[in-house]
Amino acid sequence: MKTRKKTKYIHEGRYVAEVDVELVVTDDEWAPYLSLQDAYKLDDVREDLRRGDLKSASKKSRVFTMQPVAI
Repeated sequence: MKTRKKTKYIHEGRYVAEVDVELVVTDDEWAPYLSLQDAYKLDDVREDLRRGDLKSASKKSRVFTMQPVAI
């Protein structure tokens, strides 16, 4: 069993969070997959963004705001 680092992006409202996770790589057909801890971390960050709790979300990820581009 190997692991590799990956950045997952979560978009909620006008915020985007970059969350660093590790993918578990095995020889079975389900690979690669997230550990349970990383899956919960993604859920926690998503919920923090929905509530507008940027302080908590930024402890687990890098948070950015999105703005429309005026053309």
